[in-house]
Amino acid sequence: MHMPGNDKRSRMIAPLIGLTVAISGCGAQGIASSGAADQAQPTRPATGQSANPQPGDPKSGDPQLANSHMASKTATTPTPAPAADAPALPDPDVAIPKDPAKLARALSNTSASLQDAIDDWRESGKTGAKGQPPEPVVLLTLHQQRIYRFMARNQSVASRTYPKLPKALAAQARDNVTAIVDLLSLVRPIKGTAKFRVEGAEPADVLLRHFRRAERKFGVDWEVLASVMFVETKFGRVRSPSHTGAKGPMQFMPRTWEAYGMGGNVHDTQDAIFAAANYLRASGAPRNYRRALWAYNHSYRYVNAVQLHARQIKQDIRNFYAYYNWQVYVVTTQGDRRLSGP
Repeated sequence: MHMPGNDKRSRMIAPLIGLTVAISGCGAQGIASSGAADQAQPTRPATGQSANPQPGDPKSGDPQLANSHMASKTATTPTPAPAADAPALPDPDVAIPKDPAKLARALSNTSASLQDAIDDWRESGKTGAKGQPPEPVVLLTLHQQRIYRFMARNQSVASRTYPKLPKALAAQARDNVTAIVDLLSLVRPIKGTAKFRVEGAEPADVLLRHFRRAERKFGVDWEVLASVMFVETKFGRVRSPSHTGAKGPMQFMPRTWEAYGMGGNVHDTQDAIFAAANYLRASGAPRNYRRALWAYNHSYRYVNAVQLHARQIKQDIRNFYAYYNWQVYVVTTQGDRRLSGP
């Protein structure tokens, strides 16, 4: 995070540990999601067993993004029609189809199966303090993430894939791919020998409670707070120190934390989320989210990516649970490397 007049962070290219990792995309120290497809591997039979997704257990003028209120909180993403027979779970490194028609079919089937798996997970009551994401959610989310990364890395293929998708899924895919492209543009590959500290995130519903409490206290949309944390540190998974001095799951510079941290612990998840909401409100939210997010990080590509992911969460809360399970990647001079997950 940047505090005007103080603690200036060298733009995304090196700081934002999470931007790096996070999501789809970009960030400090080069962590971000990749789009390379690996050799084909066999698929796994669908099971209901739980799996641990963590190791050790990233167009400034787009009017549609003028504010974070870009989609109704009550809107839901139409569920693509699943195939007659439930497909086997994808192997973590199964090859991503390069043909647009096959890629569209893979994304449609994966998205439909993932929505069902997330519904089952939420209905099980195991998204809270003690619940680990079940294997179907982990594997389907990883496959979805890898498809979007591939599309971001191969935009000519992506442009021929969108027309073959159902309208709602095509819009979702464009948002995700655009966000990944924006964040990847901010990444500079690091040496392949670099080491990173990645740990497990707090349970999804615990984070959700923190976000909603911060929204009630500061008036900042919880979906925006979730998107910031997703982009900054992949929901707190990335623990490697920033060379610029930014700390904690929301990446605060020391003097910024002193001004907006309200006496809390920069490494405490709830304290950091509340401080981020406090800072965003002081910077213009909820009246002007673009201004507030620009204050948080001086890049309109960062702003766009955060707002695109926030829009997807607003449209369907299942997208929050999907993003929660996106894995951590690092972009190195020797290629992209997955640091978490199966």
